[in-house]
Amino acid sequence: MNIQRLLEKDLEKYSHYHQYGKVPTYIPALAKADPTDVGISIINTKGNSFCIGECQKKFSLQSVSKPLALILAIMDNGKEKVFSKVGMEPTGDPFNSINKLTGADKPYNPMINAGAIAVTSMIKGKNSLKKFQRIIDLFKKLSGNENLDINHEVYSSEIETGNRNRSLAYYMKDKDIIEGQVEDIVKLYFKQCSIAVTCTDIANMASVLANEGVIPKTSERVIPRNIAQMVRTLMATCGMYDESGRFALTVGLPAKSGVGGGIMAVVPNRFGIGTYGPALDEKGNSIVGMKILEELSKKLDLSIY
Repeated sequence: MNIQRLLEKDLEKYSHYHQYGKVPTYIPALAKADPTDVGISIINTKGNSFCIGECQKKFSLQSVSKPLALILAIMDNGKEKVFSKVGMEPTGDPFNSINKLTGADKPYNPMINAGAIAVTSMIKGKNSLKKFQRIIDLFKKLSGNENLDINHEVYSSEIETGNRNRSLAYYMKDKDIIEGQVEDIVKLYFKQCSIAVTCTDIANMASVLANEGVIPKTSERVIPRNIAQMVRTLMATCGMYDESGRFALTVGLPAKSGVGGGIMAVVPNRFGIGTYGPALDEKGNSIVGMKILEELSKKLDLSIY
C-alpha cells in the first residue's frame, strides 16, 4: 500500500475531529496552540520518511519525553535501581493523579507524572545544567535534529503553574523516593517537557525504538537492545494513561502521548510514527492523533497483539 497516499486519506478523513477535543489550559502557553493543526510522520527502519500536514510545526514534548528520559536513567543506573524507585504497573488514574501515590511505596510506573519526576531525578550529572545537557543530547541524537531547544514560554508557564507536580515531588522526597533538591528536580523535569519538537522528530525517535535501539539512517546503536524492548513494553502497558487499555485494543502499539499534542508510536522492526494534534480528549491524548493511529493500525495491520 502507498503510505503517502494513505496518510493523505487519513488526514482528509479525520482532521475535523479536533472539534471533539480541547487544547489544554492548565499550562497557559499550551492554550495558544491552533486546535485545527494536524501532522503525521512515519520513518521506517530503513530511514525512509513519509509525512503529511503540519510535519514541521513545533510543539513541546511534554510526556512524550518520559520514555526517552527513562532510557537515560536506566543506562545511568541499571534497571534494578530505577525500578526500586518506580513501579511497572498501570494505574487506571489520570497522569497527574496523587491518589495512588499516597500510601504506596513508590509511583506505579514511569509514564505518570510522579514516576517520571522520580526517573528524571536519577539522571546523572554534576548539576542540573549538566543533567539537562545529557537529556537534550540524547534527544538530539534520537531525533537526528541538532537544533532541538527549550520552548522558553512553555517552560516559564510550567514553572508558574506546576504546583501539582511540586506536590508530587515533595511527597516523594519525604518518602525517600527521590534524592536532591526538590525545586531543582522539578525545574529539570519542566525543562525536559518543554523541549520543542516536530512530529517528524518524534517519528525519528520512535524509529530508533522500532529498530531495537539503532538509528536507521546511520546504523549507530544508541540504546541497548534490552532497554529498547523494556521501554517499548512500558509504553504499551502505560503510555496512554488511563486510556492505555482501549488504545491496546484499537491500535495495539507501544505509544506515548503528551499534552502538547504529540503521540509517539512504535511498530517494532517496521517504523516509528509521530502525530501532532493539540486538541485533546478527556484523558489528555490527542483526539485526532488517536483516530489516525487507529486507522493506520487497521489498514496496515500494525497491532502487536
